[in-house]
Amino acid sequence: MTGALDQMHESSISMDDFDIELDEMELVAVAAGYHYYNSLTRQPARSLSPKGSGFMADVLNGSDDLCREMFRMDKHVFHKLSDTLRQRGMLRDTAGVMIEEQLAIFLNIVGHNERNRVIQERFQHSGETISRHFNNVLKAIKSLSREFLQPPSLATPSEILKSNRFYPYFEDCVGVIDGMHIPAHVPAKDQTRFRNRRGILSQNVLVACTFDLHFIFVYPGWEGSVADSRVLRAVLSDPDQNFPKVPEGKYYLVDLGYDNMDGFMAPYEGVRYYLHEYRGANLLPRNAKELFNHRHASVSNAIQRSCNVLKERFPILKLAPQYAFHTQRDIVIAACVIHNHIRREEENDWLFHSNEVGMVEESPILDEQPDLPSAFSIHEQMASARRDSIAARMWNDFMNKWDEW
Repeated sequence: MTGALDQMHESSISMDDFDIELDEMELVAVAAGYHYYNSLTRQPARSLSPKGSGFMADVLNGSDDLCREMFRMDKHVFHKLSDTLRQRGMLRDTAGVMIEEQLAIFLNIVGHNERNRVIQERFQHSGETISRHFNNVLKAIKSLSREFLQPPSLATPSEILKSNRFYPYFEDCVGVIDGMHIPAHVPAKDQTRFRNRRGILSQNVLVACTFDLHFIFVYPGWEGSVADSRVLRAVLSDPDQNFPKVPEGKYYLVDLGYDNMDGFMAPYEGVRYYLHEYRGANLLPRNAKELFNHRHASVSNAIQRSCNVLKERFPILKLAPQYAFHTQRDIVIAACVIHNHIRREEENDWLFHSNEVGMVEESPILDEQPDLPSAFSIHEQMASARRDSIAARMWNDFMNKWDEW
């Protein structure tokens, strides 16, 4: 009986050994298959890395929609930007991480506002490596700001020239200026100063753009509680800011948060202005000032559309990223540089195309009173007379040609 039990025990052990050997063979087969699959599907795109990058290959060899989703721009625009950074010597390839992948890391962070841990998994790099490349790319793109944020042309913009509603009335207008509030992450001791009129912690960013949606000036970092007009005053009084000087006879359009003065044409105060105020039963303007304000708001909409595209492309600007404040400021500048790069290289970019018309108008954060110094008051009378002249001519033509509305 004992011999029979021993025989059964030995038989049992041999069957277990067989199962273990079979499991090991299956694991080897699976591993071999996985390695073979990777060798076929994860080839590096454009020699991105000696080790290869499956994610980069998937995006750059995949559909156009995938590239737009992950890198926030078309493939050829992405390659042009990476080539620019390489040719200018602003970035360099490192061991295992080519410039294209460094740029992709940055775009994934600002374009998706994902945590470092998610980016680590996606690119198979350590958190320190991800952080280092993010900061290097941020610095490189910011250094392109002088090249990509250019003063406006002095010629009448085509967007005005081709419209009977805007030309010849705004023929000397070179761009639009406004404040853009970006949520901010700041220490508790600074939160009172950064809390805007909506109760949100934000930085107030002065931006200027042309009518073809190019940014021409960006001044981030002001506390959210500061009036737009005060930020403009600081810019105009500080030559180091390199604000594009307004040529004689030319001007920017500004909204109700600013004074109407030489070089900056504001709408009439105490008169309906924003586009939503001209809907429904109140569609038609009733006098010259209302007509002027409506068309001023219509052509000034370029700044809202530009900011809308910027925030839609880079959702990090809709939240308060957990970075040092100087980094938050630099992200705004870098986003505007990339915005202009995309506009140059692909005018029909899907986000620009979707915002050409019909943008939803945001509720403005208004100042109770413009906050510009009295030194500017010597120009106000002349500026007021010019605005009155434009409004009168506009109203006269409107009354003679109702179809222009």
